Amino acid sequence: MTCSKCKRYELNDIPEPNLIEDIFDYSLPPRITFTGPWTEEVNGQPVTFNPADALKRELVITDTTFRDGQQSRPPYTVEQQVKLFDYLAKLGGPKGVIRQTEFFLYSKNDRAALAKCRELGHRFPEITGWVRADPADFKLVKDAQIAECGMLTSSSDYHIFYKQKQTRRKAFDQYVGFVEAALAIGVRPRCHLEDVTRADLDGFVIPFVRKLMDISSQVPEQLSVKIRLCDTMGFGLSYPGAASPRSIAKLCHRMVHECGVPPERLEWHGHNDFHKVHINGTTAWLCGCNALNATLFGFGERTGNPPLEGALFELIGLRGDLMGTQPALLTEMADYVRTMGLPIPANYPFVGRDFNVTRAGIHAGGLNRNERIYNIFDTTTLLGRAPKVAITDKTGIDGVVNWINATFRLPEGEKVRKLDVAKIGRWVVDQYELHARLTSVSDEELLALVKEHLPEVWAKYGRNAAV
Repeated sequence: MTCSKCKRYELNDIPEPNLIEDIFDYSLPPRITFTGPWTEEVNGQPVTFNPADALKRELVITDTTFRDGQQSRPPYTVEQQVKLFDYLAKLGGPKGVIRQTEFFLYSKNDRAALAKCRELGHRFPEITGWVRADPADFKLVKDAQIAECGMLTSSSDYHIFYKQKQTRRKAFDQYVGFVEAALAIGVRPRCHLEDVTRADLDGFVIPFVRKLMDISSQVPEQLSVKIRLCDTMGFGLSYPGAASPRSIAKLCHRMVHECGVPPERLEWHGHNDFHKVHINGTTAWLCGCNALNATLFGFGERTGNPPLEGALFELIGLRGDLMGTQPALLTEMADYVRTMGLPIPANYPFVGRDFNVTRAGIHAGGLNRNERIYNIFDTTTLLGRAPKVAITDKTGIDGVVNWINATFRLPEGEKVRKLDVAKIGRWVVDQYELHARLTSVSDEELLALVKEHLPEVWAKYGRNAAV
């Protein structure tokens, strides 16, 4: 049944395709666009959130690969940390899209890595530290000679009462004392509100953050306290209308408008316990945080943190510009961490071995006609990874055609067609129908088949084979 008041839609039979290029410019990740603001109720008052306002701010990525990222695995060696730090600096580019990274200060290995990374002389990412809000840790901060240090200021009663065995007043006073001690030696404190999405905002968090902003008003701007909102258990929600304390929009709004935290001093740190880590971080960007804290490939405590590469592509999509970053380095970085024994799932976005590999025959046919049909953006240029097909019983002859054309980088006019690869396609079918094969056909097998059945291709382009 059609609504009589609804707009009438007529088929527009156009002669050329409308590829919606303003959003899907193949040379970049898809542009993230918005139709307008949305309104929520915060403390009984309507509040408008406008993504356009967020994009006027300097949105950046901060890194915790060497801190939270190490809590999920054995320690990195000094050499590994220096190599990854150098990669991060080049990946983030001269504008400092990856603005800061943080290090533990506890072990000899931690301190040696910090010193070696500092010797590289990169402006970005700025090196910062992390300690507990414990007077015993304070000497580490002084000795490290860093300009900024994160400190654990757990904010939920789960932590204050059960972990720290304290009252709210005792925790409040201890945290404030540690902040003041940091300021006394010229170190900018960054307070990590651990478990904030499970905390009493009115009864503890808001009074505490307001106190920190009062303290900040009495010190030079470069020492003003930063606030990191830590969604420690991944409870944060991005949905409009979600209730506090889980609503990211409400939490960010209250930090900025009720506590007076400037967006440039507000940061989001999430965890992936409920598969929301990436969208939650982006929501925080749009709702008041200038900084999104992330780890390379999402490695982190338990389920991990916002994946840094995901944040990077999200920001490129929001800006519609590479901003001086070098995404192709992500492929090198993934190869490097594999040599360190860190697993990356084959289907992991952007850097998994099979992230742009299809096994479906209909997808392979689409790739043969135009790779944009089944490829998210120009992965060849941006990541050094051309879309490929893995040959199985589901791939069909189109898959064989695509594999050969892509692997040997055959130019237009010399690409093989279905009839050219009939014998290879028959061999693949026989593997599964006659020999009950259960594995995909390897690159080595396919190379041998091309050499046998397409000797002219092998002779002219064999050296180009990208496997």
